Amino acid sequence: MTCRSMTGYGKAEAKLQGGAKLSVEIRTLNGKNADINIKSNLLPKDKELLLRQKIAGVLQRGTIDVFLSLEQAEGASVHPVNKEAVVKYFAQIREAAGALGIDASGSGAELLSAVLRLPDVVDARKADAISDEDWDAVEKAFDDALAQVDSYRLREGEALRKDVLSRVDSILALYDEVELFEPERVAAVRERLLKNLDELGQKVDPQRFEQEMIFYLEKFDINEEKVRLRQHCRYFRDTIDEEAYPGRKLGFIIQEMGREINTTGSKANHAGIQKCVVRMKDELEKMREQSMNIL
Repeated sequence: MTCRSMTGYGKAEAKLQGGAKLSVEIRTLNGKNADINIKSNLLPKDKELLLRQKIAGVLQRGTIDVFLSLEQAEGASVHPVNKEAVVKYFAQIREAAGALGIDASGSGAELLSAVLRLPDVVDARKADAISDEDWDAVEKAFDDALAQVDSYRLREGEALRKDVLSRVDSILALYDEVELFEPERVAAVRERLLKNLDELGQKVDPQRFEQEMIFYLEKFDINEEKVRLRQHCRYFRDTIDEEAYPGRKLGFIIQEMGREINTTGSKANHAGIQKCVVRMKDELEKMREQSMNIL
């Protein structure tokens, strides 16, 4: 099963009737749900809903920004200007400037340029709205852009997959190092207890001491943590390799892995084991950051 990133990019164009050219650009980043932002007023409202459904079906989730831009054919009519709105804006701005003691009488060209950028002055929608006759070409451009995004996500996803799985290997290797410290840790605990007893001048029954030592060491036994961590690592591998959209589940598995690593650290009682735990936590945190971008 392939793995996809939530980072993607795609761009396509559609030639419209009359020679105009529509550009469709899609950019995606990681997100918990399908947060689709269509940054254009070119789409008819009845078509926008259809496109949102198509985008969500293909990309599933993420922060998805869609940009549409229209390039008119050479010689095409310009956008109609709402002259009444221009006059009103112009008068209101000069009136406000006078109230503030600002002389705006000599900056007419600059003021007009600013007014033309205000809402409802240039009626771009009437000139640029996509017609029903153009819809097939527009929809194909969207399909092409979505295909590019999906291809981009696949490439990025494979890189993420290799990275997180290499970190799983690192965590398992570090836990193998932890096991090497086990005999040394037991000996160190025994030596420390005997030294404390000697300093107190206490004589103990050797058989009873061995029994108490076993009970004491059971509190610091990390065998269960070791078994569970290895199970979680195996489950992580199976999930990323077998599920179409494993991202959310990987986050939960990483939480469980962290729990076992933290418990190992709390039971460590050994400097060498603590160092391994710190390194495992570092690898796990990098896994968490990368997995947040896996679809």
